[in-house]
Amino acid sequence: MKVILLKDVKNLGFEGDVKDVAVGYTRNFLIPNGLAEEATEEKIKEVQIQKEKKAKIAEADLEKTEQMVKKLEGQTIEISAKASEEGTLYAAVSPAKIASALKEKGFDIRSDQIKVSHIKELGEHEVLINLDHRLEARIDLIINSE
Repeated sequence: MKVILLKDVKNLGFEGDVKDVAVGYTRNFLIPNGLAEEATEEKIKEVQIQKEKKAKIAEADLEKTEQMVKKLEGQTIEISAKASEEGTLYAAVSPAKIASALKEKGFDIRSDQIKVSHIKELGEHEVLINLDHRLEARIDLIINSE
């Protein structure tokens, strides 16, 4: 029996997939649990149209993210922080502080996208930013004494 999966089903397929499964499995498990519906020609066409729309949206989002990587790559961000005479910071520079400095430059980056160990020294540091679609950008962070 052909079914369209309404949700991801372990060891069977992903949402929107059309699968050929046993009638008993379909009637006793998939349909009662809202995991699948019977596949008709109209529903299959509808699912294909939705998949094409999702693919176009994902492609546009990927292009937007790639443009952001190009703009971010090589950017230099300066942050002032309190430090001792030896150059050790009193408080580590957090990803949230880096994100707010990036927002001031016009980049919409969340603090959870910034991968950096706790920076506790003045000077220049490299910061990795993980963006959607597994894309990465590296920026230079300069920490100055207040």
